[in-house]
Amino acid sequence: MHLVAVISTVAVTCFASGQAAPPASVQSFPRYEKNAIEQERAAAVQEAFTFAWNGYFSTCKGQDELRPVDITCDSPRNDWGASAVDALSTAIVMDLPDIVDDILNYIPTIDYTTTETQVSLFETTIRYLAGMLSGYDLLKGPSSNLVPSNSSLVDSLLSQSVSLANSLSFAFETPTGIPTNNIYFTNRSSSDETNGLATIGSLQIEWQHLADLTGNATYGDLAQKAETYLLNPKPSYNVPFPGLVGSRVSIADGSFLDATGGWNGGDDSYYEYLLKMYIYDTTRYSNYSKAWTTSADSTIKYLKSNPSSRPDLTFLASYNNHTLVNSSEHLTCFDGGNFLLGGTVLDRQDYIDFGLDLVNGCHDTYNSTLTGIGPEIFSWNTTELTPEDQTFYDANGFYITDSLYDLRPEVIESYYYAYRITGNTMYQDWAWDAFVAINATTRVGKGFSAISDVNAPNGGEFLNDQESFLFAEVLKYSYLIHAPVSLIEILLRNQVGVMDTDSYDRTQSSRLAKRGKTNSCSTRKRTRSRSLDHQLEPEGVNCHDGCKE
Repeated sequence: MHLVAVISTVAVTCFASGQAAPPASVQSFPRYEKNAIEQERAAAVQEAFTFAWNGYFSTCKGQDELRPVDITCDSPRNDWGASAVDALSTAIVMDLPDIVDDILNYIPTIDYTTTETQVSLFETTIRYLAGMLSGYDLLKGPSSNLVPSNSSLVDSLLSQSVSLANSLSFAFETPTGIPTNNIYFTNRSSSDETNGLATIGSLQIEWQHLADLTGNATYGDLAQKAETYLLNPKPSYNVPFPGLVGSRVSIADGSFLDATGGWNGGDDSYYEYLLKMYIYDTTRYSNYSKAWTTSADSTIKYLKSNPSSRPDLTFLASYNNHTLVNSSEHLTCFDGGNFLLGGTVLDRQDYIDFGLDLVNGCHDTYNSTLTGIGPEIFSWNTTELTPEDQTFYDANGFYITDSLYDLRPEVIESYYYAYRITGNTMYQDWAWDAFVAINATTRVGKGFSAISDVNAPNGGEFLNDQESFLFAEVLKYSYLIHAPVSLIEILLRNQVGVMDTDSYDRTQSSRLAKRGKTNSCSTRKRTRSRSLDHQLEPEGVNCHDGCKE
């Protein structure tokens, strides 16, 4: 949610001193060094990152992913080394110079001008383009101490970003400027007739930041032109609630083709990026704030849902026209962090309170399973339940409809926001519990594997799949929630950081001084990008994990 001017990794927004104080529930960060417990936790996460990195890089350097169970390699992201690029900003934040050097020496060897396989504009933007720009900003700024003796390696992050963007840019050559997502470099072609809400609406931060770094406005203009169709949706009957739109858009004329949607995978990071584009530049993108608040207000009014067996829990329903669907996803659980960020930036206590309710609901999806990890999809629709589902629903307020765990970050991401904004160490403990469960259940071979069943004692089967966002998000958020305040202050002093959907942080000079103090930061994923795994894929659109992670 996927979602930055570039800095650390997980959305963080710091405000200049001398401003109005934050709301009572938003505490200023205390100044302190890490205590022994935090040190141990941060070290454990760093060990997990180093373990996974060594397993990947020793076996699969130059390929996208390690298959950790049988110690083989896979390249679903065009064989450009997705895990290496995704890991860069986390290695920088963790202050791991040897790993940073490995990645910096690898990236200049990538040929972004050619690949025989289909390229996803969305996935390539949030993993490769965002990863390189994030590393560039960090190493040119607050983490310059990690710059190797050959400083040209840092400059290559920007030049390689330009090379990649130039290769991708023909995707925007359509009648409307709405890009095709699934493209082929070999003949500059695509068969897409439609594109998805999140895949169109989760490009703006990275492409605009590249424009700002290079002085070439074309990159930002391409992404912003496509966004205009989302900000002014037509026809009106495919906008079932104010600010909440459909999922599929015609590339030919920019019209919305349905009225289904919500904050689930395929739609999620569009709403995430509305807020983050406003944070990125409050002057140029002031209209994005209004678009986000309209969608946020409608979400609270129309999509808020409390299960009948556990009315203390709050989830977000999705919709099909005006009919609500009581089902949600792990991907959706970035929502609490996004509302917390919005409430902090816009000085809206109601958004902060609602965000905390969403965080608590997603926490229960972890707290209710045998592994301590939340499922891919869950429901509280009580129309037809098996006896087993009824028993689980009565106790927990939801039942599991897809028990997979694909190493997703969204729940930990929202814990991070909740802790940094409220100062309540309960959220640190929740994040630690999640990390311990993930480390115990998914660690295998030379890395970490997706598992088939979060409610089986040992997680069911290992699926032999380790997506690159393990490095970019899961381990980054798990580390930063235990990092000392001094680290975050060093990274963010006099800057505004906004995390893109894959947990990269883009930074600009602090224009966001609306409220808060030097130590008062809000953060976010994510994310992460959420994914299109469960989105309908009409007309030949082949969607992969992404719209948001």
